[in-house]
Amino acid sequence: MIEGGGDLLDLNNVCFQQGDFRLTADFSVSAGARVAVIGPSGGGKSTLLNGIAGFIVTDLGQVLWADKPMPDHPGQRPLSILFQDHNLFPHLSVMDNVAIGISPNMRLSHSQRHEVSLALEKVGLADKSASFPRDLSGGQQGRVGLARVLLRQRPLLLLDEPFSALGPALKDEMLDILRGILDDTGATALMVTHDPKDALAFADQAVLVTDGHAAAPKPIQQLFDAPPPALAAYLGNRK
Repeated sequence: MIEGGGDLLDLNNVCFQQGDFRLTADFSVSAGARVAVIGPSGGGKSTLLNGIAGFIVTDLGQVLWADKPMPDHPGQRPLSILFQDHNLFPHLSVMDNVAIGISPNMRLSHSQRHEVSLALEKVGLADKSASFPRDLSGGQQGRVGLARVLLRQRPLLLLDEPFSALGPALKDEMLDILRGILDDTGATALMVTHDPKDALAFADQAVLVTDGHAAAPKPIQQLFDAPPPALAAYLGNRK
């Protein structure tokens, strides 16, 4: 279990500027929450995650964690981020792709190597440690990314459509693994998704991002039952 269970993510009247695009947000996310980030394409969902991660400079306001400003350098922030391509290095083995999460030079102690093996076992890849990303299916590549997340033990996890390229059955399997990791670690998670079914299966809250504004989290079922106009137009008949 990750220490610091009372930590809170607070976007205090922030504005993230990316080129000509501006995204505003003013809300908090409680410790251990699972939040779906939803809304039309181009509304600013990925900008929100990149701003929290520190990849985009905060133009106004502050991003706080446990009542303290997040460090400026992304690598010093208490979070992991998983993208659709799973952040894998093609020239590294599965073992090394996971190990880099705790040791950038991949010089592991015996105990650290054991931790990597346990993480791979947890996601069902114990027999793939010597393989390379090119040898893996999309679902297996996703498992490697999740193993690294599990090993890093960061209290905040950001996911930007990590399973969108997978079929329904495999996507459900990956979501099950993700839920298990969050149950084990107690981490807070925000996941961008275009699929309402994935959002409902994963999250208890949702942040609606549209037209450069990220609204405060709401109970996800409540939001889908009575969607505001922008969300209703986006969902169409898929509710």
